[in-house]
Amino acid sequence: MDYVLNKNGNPLMPTKRRGNVRHLLEDGKAKVAKLEPSAIQLLYDSTEYTQPIALGVDAGSKTIGISATAEKEELYFAEVKLRTDIVDLLSTRRAFRR
Repeated sequence: MDYVLNKNGNPLMPTKRRGNVRHLLEDGKAKVAKLEPSAIQLLYDSTEYTQPIALGVDAGSKTIGISATAEKEELYFAEVKLRTDIVDLLSTRRAFRR
């Protein structure tokens, strides 16, 4: 997934079409804005059209899931595993103090 910025630096919808991105870079119509995550900035005027994006968060006890979706596709997803050893570490520390 490549993120796209317009000429003024405002975000547009991301694209999965890496061939199109490569051609834009080779033709000088875009420049690399950021390497990680992959983002390009267009050097020509384009439309400001963006789709509505919904953010979903599932906060569980051991993992947290995050997802950003447009109408037809998932744009971003992540899963974070929470630490479960903190209670044991505090108990060990308490035992050392005694």
